[in-house]
Amino acid sequence: MSRIGKKPVAIPAGVEVTVDGNVVTVNGPKGRLSRELHSDIVVNVEDNVVHVSRPSDQKLHRSLHGLSRTLIANMVEGVTNGFSKNLELVGVGYRAAKQGKKLVLTVGFSHPVEFEPEEGLEVEVPAPTKITVKGIDKERVGALAANIRKVREPEPYKGKGIKYEGEVIRRKVGKTGGKKGKK
Repeated sequence: MSRIGKKPVAIPAGVEVTVDGNVVTVNGPKGRLSRELHSDIVVNVEDNVVHVSRPSDQKLHRSLHGLSRTLIANMVEGVTNGFSKNLELVGVGYRAAKQGKKLVLTVGFSHPVEFEPEEGLEVEVPAPTKITVKGIDKERVGALAANIRKVREPEPYKGKGIKYEGEVIRRKVGKTGGKKGKK
């Protein structure tokens, strides 16, 4: 039995979970999320608790069991509290700014890089070297943060680039200036 899959998901006050076949919809104070789960996974809602079960112990069903439970738990968490990812810009002259809804990055290119967050996601710039991505869908928040980071990934020699808050960059030693070709 899956250790994660057999844990029930508690539904907090103000959140409503409905199951229609294999489509799970979660309504809460921050919004509404809907996801289609695998048709073999059975989802039941009883007494403000969601139970996820599987039909057999096949490898596919075992792997989908824990995944489905976690996806539902993330949906419930998202509509109650929301998710956020924090990014840091490291480097001389690297900065971020907001122009309306757009995020404008100045990260050493000849041009500024602009990001328009999709509907349901919000980008904040609390400081010129800090970016916060917020939303109710954990998957989309992480994808937008990864796309922003991909603009200028941290390099291992000086550590310059866009990194997640708390991310540790493994540093490499640079070139050493020694004599070449003489013995």
